[in-house]
Amino acid sequence: LQCKTRKINGIISKDDLRDVLATMGQLNVKNEELEAMVKEASGPINFTVFLTMFGEKLKGADPEDVIVSAFKVLDPEATGFIKKEFLEELLTTQCDRFTAEEMTNLWAAFPPDVAGNVDYKNICYVITHGEDKEE
Repeated sequence: LQCKTRKINGIISKDDLRDVLATMGQLNVKNEELEAMVKEASGPINFTVFLTMFGEKLKGADPEDVIVSAFKVLDPEATGFIKKEFLEELLTTQCDRFTAEEMTNLWAAFPPDVAGNVDYKNICYVITHGEDKEE
């Protein structure tokens, strides 16, 4: 779930896209492919636009249930939700740590409910389908 934004304005560059693809094992991405991805967006690529594009590219990658299963490890009571504070602590202190800006972007794209719960199944859906679920 790590989004590699480096610029202060939160816009994801071609180099950022290249880095993300490299972390997924796609090491020899051509500039033409990156330019095509950038052109797919209707404007600058921020975190939300990136998730949508990334989800579209991941269709057929890890199935949604595999990603949901990874989140379920953090949800032993199987509620479908994780507390915002808990998820934020994990994302900012473990492995490839999210920056404060990345956390702000995450919560803007996936705001917790009034009780502070994050719907991780919706996050997984967007990652794999590129759009929010129709409720």
